[in-house]
Amino acid sequence: MEKHLTADFEEAYFLVDLSPVVRRRDIGEPGLRSLRRLTLVVDAAAELARDPDVKLFLVADRSLRGGSRDEFNDPADVRVLRDWVRRGLVEELEDADGRVLELCEMTGIPVITYDYYRDARVEFPFLQGNTDDFLQPVPGPDGTVRLTPLDMGVASDAQISRKSEETVLKKQGLLGPRRAPRSEVVRRNWRCPDRRCTLYDIRKGSSVMLPRMRGGVPTCDLHSLALVDDGPRTATAQVKLMLDGACLARFTLEDGSTVRIGRRPGPDGIALHGLVPDERAVGISRAHVELRVTGGVLHVEDLSSYGTRWRATAGKTGPGLWQDVAKGARREFRGGDELELTEGVVLARSGRRFPTELAQDWQRRTPPPEEASGAVTRMY
Repeated sequence: MEKHLTADFEEAYFLVDLSPVVRRRDIGEPGLRSLRRLTLVVDAAAELARDPDVKLFLVADRSLRGGSRDEFNDPADVRVLRDWVRRGLVEELEDADGRVLELCEMTGIPVITYDYYRDARVEFPFLQGNTDDFLQPVPGPDGTVRLTPLDMGVASDAQISRKSEETVLKKQGLLGPRRAPRSEVVRRNWRCPDRRCTLYDIRKGSSVMLPRMRGGVPTCDLHSLALVDDGPRTATAQVKLMLDGACLARFTLEDGSTVRIGRRPGPDGIALHGLVPDERAVGISRAHVELRVTGGVLHVEDLSSYGTRWRATAGKTGPGLWQDVAKGARREFRGGDELELTEGVVLARSGRRFPTELAQDWQRRTPPPEEASGAVTRMY
């Protein structure tokens, strides 16, 4: 299971609110607490992401391992958790909820949880009516687990004071019909004024944490000092080469880059010859598609003689229908999208999004009509 855990948010496909997952008694083995449940969630995440090497970023309450240790089915779980915390594979805090929501808001990485965060609706108004950013593990057949969308619901005015909400929105600069993302934070590198600190410095640390936001200011979680802007962070996107659903290779693209992918696309291109079986490669053009990253947005253009198909896979009802990509036309290649070059040979865009894409996605969203009208809807 450890190979699926990461201390680097840029590798993470999902955030995991670990405490409710470990305590959830309707999945995995009986008992109050068990890391076996996390193993089932990892399997479900790999299936949903269609990536056997999926990476998860874990956040946990300190009480999970420091409280009633005899509640764990296996006492060794406590030692495992302690080791993960020491190695940075679990970010441990007194109260993990705020950090989980902060990371989700800053990065757009989906959260695996059972919590509806009712007491956080004022500080994190993006929770209202959110049906996109949260997943819950539910029992599947034969003891397995699957991940399903978690509808956060909309709280009424009786549940959230409008005045206090406005105060928080003004403080965070989010007042208005659309919330503003914190993309300016994840697009920058940071360092702590304390020279001994390696939590955020890309030149010193083996892994780089995202800042804690205190009063709208990126702050060192260890020293409580305002972090220093250390220049822009290079945005990257990952594209996977899939053959009949299995991942053959991964390619990383940086902002500002242009690359052609095909059977033999020439210098600086990504050649699929030798990766794809010969009987499939005959249906792939020498330069089949061109991927271009501009301003943190990834676009694809079909250059092929055989045609390329596209579909989105991130919807709640599963993958969409395949559609032809018009030759010579450029379209966005977003998180969760897939391009079929020939039968069974697919370029899959990782579900992770550039900060720019995250901002655009948020700007497309409009407030739920219930929130605008003040109507009362159920809150889970």
